[in-house]
Amino acid sequence: MNDLDKSIAGRLQTANNILIVSHVRPDGDAIGSLLGLGLALQAIGKQVQMVLSDGVPSSFRHLPGSDQVLRVQKTPPDLSIVVDCSDLKRVGKALDKYGAPDIVVDHHFTNGAFGTLNLIEPESPATASVLCQHMPAWGLTITSEVAANLLTGLITDTLGFRTLNTTPLSLRQAADLMELGANLNSLYTLGLVRRTLTAARYWGAGLGNLQYEGGIVWTALTLADRARSGYSGNDDADLINVVSSIAEGLVSIIFVEQANGTVKISWRTQDPNLDVSQVAVKFNGGGHKAAAGADIPGNLAEIKKRVLAETGKILKKS
Repeated sequence: MNDLDKSIAGRLQTANNILIVSHVRPDGDAIGSLLGLGLALQAIGKQVQMVLSDGVPSSFRHLPGSDQVLRVQKTPPDLSIVVDCSDLKRVGKALDKYGAPDIVVDHHFTNGAFGTLNLIEPESPATASVLCQHMPAWGLTITSEVAANLLTGLITDTLGFRTLNTTPLSLRQAADLMELGANLNSLYTLGLVRRTLTAARYWGAGLGNLQYEGGIVWTALTLADRARSGYSGNDDADLINVVSSIAEGLVSIIFVEQANGTVKISWRTQDPNLDVSQVAVKFNGGGHKAAAGADIPGNLAEIKKRVLAETGKILKKS
């Protein structure tokens, strides 16, 4: 066991009331990592508050422990943990009263190490993978329910083990989690394939707005598109996974207009020579070489111009 694992294990053992949070608009890795760690800590007798400011999307409410997730913590914690979040600002209001967290567990290489103890492994394809590797050293057991959550994190962040950062270790971890009781087929279907009717209609609006120029495929989803479709989320309903499969696109982008006057941007690339996080960082975002995001305040039309111009620059350099 290395010194960092010893320090984290010590903090977990001495704490009684533990707060675990992740980022706003949580994805499968954020939810799976939060629930997996939270359930494992409950199993050793800890009181655990699992908090997501935006709650759990309907597409992940099948996961064990999802009914325990709060939008706001109820009691002051002894220990605070942030999982799968590269920037403290992205946790929303979950840590407003407590400042910097005690422990950060993440896999984004743009993470600024904003905790007291920081376990950040950019080579890992998912935060769930980081937890798989280290939880046993912290004295935590991966039960079948914990395994289901961690496998969901692995599946969703690698798009079913198809992304460029999928590793042999992550595939071995998936096999181990299956042997512990996680159902790969079911979790894959529920996490990546199945969509509601309103989400499909929302996709239709985005696909109808598709544009292409200079190696970039992009589309925009407006507040009006969301209202017409009846989609209740404030994200792209994972449409980026469809847009990024278009053969002509070296880079794929989705712009999602938000009610608070910002625009959520998602970048994807399948080209190992490109790094879309370089663009995201320019807009105070972050992520990975192949997948990045940002939230930009301002007008949708103006933001599209700026983002497309900056994205075009990395294509010219490649």
